[in-house]
Amino acid sequence: MAAQQETAEWFSTWFDSPYYHILYRDRDMREAQHFMDNLMAYLHPKPQEKILDLACGKGRHSLYLNQKGFDVTGIDLSEQSIRYAKQFENERLHFAVHDMREVFRPESFDFVVNLFTSFGYFDNDTENVVALCSTAKSLKHGGKLVVDFMNTDKVIGSLVAEEEKEVQGINFKITRGVENGFIIKTIRFQDNGQEYYFEERVRALRQEDFLEYFKMTQLRMVDTFGDYALRPYDQDSSDRMIFVLKK
Repeated sequence: MAAQQETAEWFSTWFDSPYYHILYRDRDMREAQHFMDNLMAYLHPKPQEKILDLACGKGRHSLYLNQKGFDVTGIDLSEQSIRYAKQFENERLHFAVHDMREVFRPESFDFVVNLFTSFGYFDNDTENVVALCSTAKSLKHGGKLVVDFMNTDKVIGSLVAEEEKEVQGINFKITRGVENGFIIKTIRFQDNGQEYYFEERVRALRQEDFLEYFKMTQLRMVDTFGDYALRPYDQDSSDRMIFVLKK
C-alpha cells in the first residue's frame, strides 16, 4: 500500500487508508450538525420514515441523525469505514458496504442524503448518471434525494495550489489544480521511512451538469440551496450547491 495502484479507482484505496482519517480528523462537526438540523427541519421526516446516508464514510452524520431520533442506514464503499461505523449500530441505525453505482434496497427509503461533496468521483459522466439512477431506485415513490456538492466555480477561484500540513507527526504535502475537468488534490508524505502518494479527483461539476444528469433519472428538482443555512443558490457567491429532488 505504499502507493496507489494505477488500476484501482482512487477512492477505493485512499478512503480505506488510515491516513485519510488522520489528515481530515479536524473536520468541523458543528457546521455539519447545523446543516443537518436545518435539513431535517426542511425535510421534516416522520418517525417511521427511513433515511439513507449515501457515501457515509465512518458514519458520523448517520450517527448524529440517529441520535436525533431518525431511522438511518449508512452505506459506503470503504470497508474500513463501515467496519468502524458498525460499532454504533442499533435497531434504528445500520451500516453496509456498498457501491453507489449499484441499487441498494429498491424503493426502501423515504429520503436519501449525499452530503459534503461525496459525489463526482467517477471517471466519466455515464457512471455519475448510473449512480444517480441507482440511488433514485432506492427511494420510495414521493421520496426525496438531497445532493450536497461544492460550488465548483467558487472553489476553483480560491484553490490553494500548494500547502503543507502536519498532523500527528506526519507532514502532508498537498497540491491542488484543475486537469481534464477534474479538481485534483495530490497528497504526498513519509511515515516510518515509507513514501506515500495519494490523489483525490472530483469532477468539476457545475449546476448545468447536474441538471443534465437529473433529466436522465426518475427525479424532478424541488429546490436548490447555496449554503448550510439553506439560503438560495447563487452561482457567484454561494459556498455550496444543494439540490433537493423528488421521485
